[in-house]
Amino acid sequence: MERRLARWPAFPYDWTARVSLWVGVVVVVALFGWGAWERRWIADDGLIVLRTVRNLLAGNGPVFNTGERVEANTSTIWTYLIYLGGWIGGPVRLEYVALVVALVLSVAGVAMAMLGAGRLYAPGLRGRRALLLPAAALVYIAVPPARDFATSGLENGLVLAYLGLLWWMMVCWSQALRAHSVPQHPPMPRRGAPPTLRRAPLPAGPPPPATNVVGRFFDAALAFVAGLSVLVRPELALVGGLALTMMLVAARTWRRRTLIIVAGGLVPVGYEIFRMGYYGLLYPGTALAKDATGSKWAQGFVYLANFNRPYLLWAPAILLLGLGVVALVTRGRPWWIRRATPPGYSWLARRVQSPSAVVIFIVVSGLLQAIYWIRQGGDFMHGRVLLTPVFLLLAPVAVIPMVLPDGVQMPRGAGYLFAGATGVLWLSVAIWSLWAANSPGMGSDATRVTYTGIVDERRFYSQATGNAHPLTAADYLDYPRMRAVLVALNNTPQGALLLPSGNYDQWDVVPAVPPPPDLPADLRKDYKGPHTVFFTNLGMLGMNVGLDVRVIDQIGLANPLAAHTSRLADGRIGHDKNLFPDWAVAEGPFLKIPPFIPAYLDQDWVAQAEVALKCPGTDAVLTSVRGPMGLRRFFSNLVHAPEFTGYRIDRVPLYELVRCGLEIPPPSAPPYTGMQATGP
Repeated sequence: MERRLARWPAFPYDWTARVSLWVGVVVVVALFGWGAWERRWIADDGLIVLRTVRNLLAGNGPVFNTGERVEANTSTIWTYLIYLGGWIGGPVRLEYVALVVALVLSVAGVAMAMLGAGRLYAPGLRGRRALLLPAAALVYIAVPPARDFATSGLENGLVLAYLGLLWWMMVCWSQALRAHSVPQHPPMPRRGAPPTLRRAPLPAGPPPPATNVVGRFFDAALAFVAGLSVLVRPELALVGGLALTMMLVAARTWRRRTLIIVAGGLVPVGYEIFRMGYYGLLYPGTALAKDATGSKWAQGFVYLANFNRPYLLWAPAILLLGLGVVALVTRGRPWWIRRATPPGYSWLARRVQSPSAVVIFIVVSGLLQAIYWIRQGGDFMHGRVLLTPVFLLLAPVAVIPMVLPDGVQMPRGAGYLFAGATGVLWLSVAIWSLWAANSPGMGSDATRVTYTGIVDERRFYSQATGNAHPLTAADYLDYPRMRAVLVALNNTPQGALLLPSGNYDQWDVVPAVPPPPDLPADLRKDYKGPHTVFFTNLGMLGMNVGLDVRVIDQIGLANPLAAHTSRLADGRIGHDKNLFPDWAVAEGPFLKIPPFIPAYLDQDWVAQAEVALKCPGTDAVLTSVRGPMGLRRFFSNLVHAPEFTGYRIDRVPLYELVRCGLEIPPPSAPPYTGMQATGP
């Protein structure tokens, strides 16, 4: 046994703990997978990712529209993971690739969280009989949004898998020093109990060479995983950065610190350089569109209440806190037993590289994520962005040990008392989970956009499409306006800008500038004009039209002009930028005067927007994403990325002209004063 403990890190479970842990993992994973499959779907935002993947597979680069370098996806790794799956899958629809990958990663994340918690409790269970029962894992899978977003085509599954893996690896890392430390004051055996055997101290000096090799490899792997946080989602840099900081503090030598820095920073720093040079921004375009550094505290607390109210999340929080206290009291090593600091490690390193520090790390990370999203204002999808902080906060009690009384570590009566308390609390958690799993959620407000702006996204689109499981882009053709847009595109071979009208079965058409009259007849016969569609739902639209059709929105997810407008104070969360369609007319080669523009557009606004596009700052920003990419353009974007990221325009063309100091074009007609002559 001592030889095994000398290897880094190894802590055996009692067979009862090992079997109960794996039975719990299998049961929870099966329940979660089944529940997620019953609620399978692909969100409109998930289809946005697939449009970028289509362009990658077509050789157009990681863009949403050909010839316009916009990073319309928040998660870099998720985009390229689906690209890899699509490349391997060949003829398999991208929607099915995203569905399977998201589901597998979601269940893997929950399994890793449970295994990490099981390993956390393993040292205290050595030589004791105990059951490892799924606790917080049941709470997570019971919350309906957790099952909704286990598929959805979004990166939630990737986030779960990443955080579950990071948690498990951090627990392993925290236990590495335990193999090289022995109790200075082992507890005396109780009267009548079998004598406690004192383990022989391990050899003094640094760990053996084999352990150093394993330790360096594991540190490099952990640092690499922690560094990927910012590419999973930008705000997860708070989690990965804190993990890397702990590793640097605990490292014994500068050589080890250098290894951690290189392994953790090589990929994210390399991609950041690429992002700045290719997209001309410091962070994804989605973060720019939603002003991820802004604050809407009031809306954030509304979002938190909206998530808590249907499921009474405070109830399992209290129960799990009680389970955590019981587990702390019944742990194997009492608090007064000190462990020697291994040779070569400082007191601070020993405290940082410890299980208690890792538990604090994961809890603090969850709180930071929650604070960030509440400050940001949450989201328009019910519960989605708070699933990450909930998962982090639940990780330390994903499973809970029920120590069976043995009369050795504590009196048998106390053992029965604590085992009974654990059982009662665990049963209460299980009952709540069963109730929450069958909760109606938001109820009658699930599919209505109320003053909160929050909806149950899966139920909303299921109702709007008439399909219980909208999975493919074709399933979204039954969404209002979708079939009509295909008809409008076919009816305008000369090119047009399509704007959504008040009638869901038609689109307003702004014709493109016709080809020059001197175009040769053979070219005129095959001429196909440019098409642009201006609409909010980019995913379903972008996946149902060809890649030659430019698809833009007013909130800036795929529209570089809208992304650089300012956030509206009272706009719907996640949709609080709103660029007027007059700008879309001004940008393109479209006819800009009546009767070719709809009556709700202003000819003067279009003319003013056309001039405003010549503002030097605006022109530089648009050129950075539309100009031909070469080394000169790349390095220019790299240098000016901070400036471009902070650049903002005014959504009202007249105000933008004033801001830029440009001349206002003359009005198309004299303004009405009420004094015009009515007759001779």
